[in-house]
Amino acid sequence: MKLILTQEVTGLGAPGDVVEVKDGYGRNYLLPRGFAIRWTRGGQKQIDSIRRARAARDIRSLDDAQQVAGRLNALNVKLQQRAGDGGRLFGSVTAADVVDAVKASGGPEVDKRRIEIRNPIKSVGDHKVQVRLHPEVTATIKLQVQGV
Repeated sequence: MKLILTQEVTGLGAPGDVVEVKDGYGRNYLLPRGFAIRWTRGGQKQIDSIRRARAARDIRSLDDAQQVAGRLNALNVKLQQRAGDGGRLFGSVTAADVVDAVKASGGPEVDKRRIEIRNPIKSVGDHKVQVRLHPEVTATIKLQVQGV
């Protein structure tokens, strides 16, 4: 099955890439979640618009990505969430929450789609969050979640 990716899929490709995947993977995972659309000849216009949007968002070069990664790695981000007794959060920390916390602590602006939260953050304490800035550069944010 030939598909056009609309979002970055780890291990598969970036938005705007045309990929060939197994039918079941495309039909049962990528299409229902909106990660991809079916490829057609007319889809080339969509590919161009997705690539233009991605180019505007992406960090331009490897040097810029390494510079931003250095700033993010040195940053201690504090995030306040509502928590119950015992330090358990009401809900979990989202990528948008992390972006707002980074911005509030004086860090660089980060796209929320670039943030990878491996395991849901549902408790107060110290956590680490990965940010994919460039295909070759990944930064780690030290996130201190505090209960309110």
